[in-house]
Amino acid sequence: MPLLDREEYVEQAHFFGLLQDRIPRGVPIQEVLAQAKDEVLATTKLILAIDFLLNELNHAGCMSPAMRRLRHYFSPFQAFLVESAEDERGRFDMRIAVQILKAEAEYRTGQPTCPGSFMYQLESLARNRLSYDRGLLAVSDDPIFGPEWREWILTVRRQIGIIDFADLLYVRSKYYRTRSAGREDPVESDKPVLFGDKEGKIAWANRRKDPLFLFAALQRQLAYPVVPRPQPADETPTLVPRIVRRLERIEARIKLMEDEMRQGSADLSRFYGARPHPGEDNEP
Repeated sequence: MPLLDREEYVEQAHFFGLLQDRIPRGVPIQEVLAQAKDEVLATTKLILAIDFLLNELNHAGCMSPAMRRLRHYFSPFQAFLVESAEDERGRFDMRIAVQILKAEAEYRTGQPTCPGSFMYQLESLARNRLSYDRGLLAVSDDPIFGPEWREWILTVRRQIGIIDFADLLYVRSKYYRTRSAGREDPVESDKPVLFGDKEGKIAWANRRKDPLFLFAALQRQLAYPVVPRPQPADETPTLVPRIVRRLERIEARIKLMEDEMRQGSADLSRFYGARPHPGEDNEP
């Protein structure tokens, strides 16, 4: 699968943005897809992909199988994220998935790099506690990566959790080769260098630390793409009605207390249900 044209990623970012905007408002995904067919650029392949997704969604109730069948258009990582969001046993939400997909598509409208794309996808797995095994397998099939990158990603898939990731990055950086060449016994390696000198320094500085610190340092220092984080739900629209209901309950309690103080006992008859007439069956 080759990389898509820039206009395809522009329209993908718009499409995932529509999902990001309308899913929280309770709009069914089927309606969003139907509306998106009219909004996306008709000269792109995305409109055909949306039509296929809509048919699959109406037939099977999920989109990930269709995205996996459209391997020539959607990357395996994109399909993996949607599949994880549709998994009822997991806690990964579709709202977060479309935010990640939108940001990735926007990154690829510019000048994406292999290091930037890989670190973005790995951080997406780490922050959302998704399966490294299945996730990194999907990442390795991304068309942006060449054979040497695929080999290293599969190595990371086998060794992550056993070897510190910062070490895995450091030994494949130019900084490691430079330091090694200055020693009396330089390390010889036939493995290609995948990361630059600055990435190697940042990885060296973040050894034995939380990998999230490594991701944050790369974003600060080298402008690596930032993974969207879940935002707390905005409770403002429901705040006033909840306050009104609470005040009504407080007011009713105060009235009961006042009645009890005046009469010696509170009148609870208004809280009773209607009494059945004689002879009526009380059973529902």
